[in-house]
Amino acid sequence: MLETIQSPADLRHLSSAELDELASEIRAFLVERISETGGHLSPNLGVVELTLALHRVFESPRDAIVWDTGHQAYVHKLVTGRRDRFDTLRQQGGLSGYPSRAESEHDLIENSHASTSLSYALGIAEARLRTGRPGDVVAVIGDGALTGGMAYEALNQIAHLKPPNLIVILNDNGRSYAPTVGGVAEHLAQLRLDPRYERVKTEIDQRLKDLKPAHEAARRIKESLKQLLQPATIFDSLGIKYSGPVDGHDRPAIEDLLRRARRHKGPVVVHVATEKGRGYGPAVEEEIDRMHGVSAFDPLTGHPRRTELSYSDVFGEAIFASAQRHPDLVAITAAMASSTGLLNFAREFPERFFDVGICEQHAVTFAAGLAMSGLRPVVAIYSTFLQRAFDQVIMDVALHRLPVVFVLDRAGVTGPDGSSHHGVFDLSYLRLIPNLRVCSPADATELCALLETALALDGPIAIRFPRGTVPATPDLPAEPLPVGRWEEVRKGRDAVVLAVGRLVEVAQAAAEQLAAEGIDCGVVNARWIKPLDPRLVSDWAQRYPVLVTAEDNVGSGGFGSAVMEALAPHGLAGKVRPVALPDAFLPHGKPGPILAEHGLDVAGLAQAVRAAVGARVTPA
Repeated sequence: MLETIQSPADLRHLSSAELDELASEIRAFLVERISETGGHLSPNLGVVELTLALHRVFESPRDAIVWDTGHQAYVHKLVTGRRDRFDTLRQQGGLSGYPSRAESEHDLIENSHASTSLSYALGIAEARLRTGRPGDVVAVIGDGALTGGMAYEALNQIAHLKPPNLIVILNDNGRSYAPTVGGVAEHLAQLRLDPRYERVKTEIDQRLKDLKPAHEAARRIKESLKQLLQPATIFDSLGIKYSGPVDGHDRPAIEDLLRRARRHKGPVVVHVATEKGRGYGPAVEEEIDRMHGVSAFDPLTGHPRRTELSYSDVFGEAIFASAQRHPDLVAITAAMASSTGLLNFAREFPERFFDVGICEQHAVTFAAGLAMSGLRPVVAIYSTFLQRAFDQVIMDVALHRLPVVFVLDRAGVTGPDGSSHHGVFDLSYLRLIPNLRVCSPADATELCALLETALALDGPIAIRFPRGTVPATPDLPAEPLPVGRWEEVRKGRDAVVLAVGRLVEVAQAAAEQLAAEGIDCGVVNARWIKPLDPRLVSDWAQRYPVLVTAEDNVGSGGFGSAVMEALAPHGLAGKVRPVALPDAFLPHGKPGPILAEHGLDVAGLAQAVRAAVGARVTPA
């Protein structure tokens, strides 16, 4: 069946039995292909029937479908003609793991940061009303994304504008990465567990349909019975029509509810209860994140094909060890305890662990409040997601000089998740903030040492490290490192590479290669981006004729910029040759080839030094 589906229109000619067969094929296909490429498995297994129903009721792209976060759009990709390319998923030059405007006219939003769909959808809906463009606008948002404050800002505006062409699908599976937390989750859970309202409302509709002359009386009776059976939802309180919950795997029921929502002349929230990982035993049985985002795995068991220690694992061990010696240490995550290495901490110190949901802004200011009252908060967050709390880092933490530790996982080029997940802006946006120290460990041992350094400071600090594997967890506890002090790991004569983070090892290999050519190149582990080591001016810039900076960050405002700014007053900035990432959004793919493309591999750094040294000795 799946091979016959080239566009959403093909779904509208299938019988109910054929659609059931198609749903089974799609789940088998997803397990088979994602087991090879990795990707977001369980979110997509949970939305098969919902996606089929959406594309049967609505006519994309005439009707706009906006996927929040986008990691649950694989089924959408399959039914919009991309099945034949699915073996390239998340591979360089292949299909994106998120909606992609370059791939299909059916994809509208590429940003994979959560809680944005309602704002996008409201803007699209209002623009269509004002320009007379036909078609409905559908936003599909998960209950995890509904914890984000931006979603409520949009709901507030939806309630004010009341666009008649906007439908919000609340995909409620009780989980984001892990189980969804907070009051909203508890509210939705109560609705899911009590299906009486929708059943009785249908019966009421039937019984009152003949009371047309008494329309207002019928409406009042229905509303009264509704309040008797179920308290008002948060959507009702805002004046937005609420319908549901409906079984998210009962496709005919979903279609019926969507068609009714479409006929309503005003915004509607359709509450769909789905099961994350539906149809694949290992995902349903997995208690942490139900195989939310996976690397390549064995489809029979669900076990990873390779089990390797990561930087995230090392951080998890380090903070666990630190917590035993620092009773004031608390950890905060924005719905990502497992992927940031905090699971052991959460299990062992539940009263010192806070999962705030997908609420990065709140996480940072909450940490500020904890720090104001004597605790030592550690905010574990992906580099790309801290961008969402930029103002809070400045105004709520740095302005008050509060001892908050930001641990930025997935810094630099992260790989298959693409442009919205590459953490290539953090050095630039953090370096400009007063009172904030910024550092980047060269290896796992330094990561542990810098965490100890951070916990001894009296102000804020950010520690950024890449996605990647490490040989083993270092001995703990680690010894703290002096703030602002770099390490010259290799002395030279002709040039020096000032390298940040993962590029220290690359620079050392490049220096070895250059030595074989007769070029004597030094290497400095510039682990502190802010403050810079004062020996930059007094020693290295005096001793070396050429300074090459290497960073896995965009060049604009990054480490290379910091070095040139420090040397400019001394007339030495002309010695600097920055090697950094371009002013661009990078595609998805493995980090190695992407870094190599921009000169951040061994060959690239060697060539940068070679060119700089050659330019110095070449006559004008």
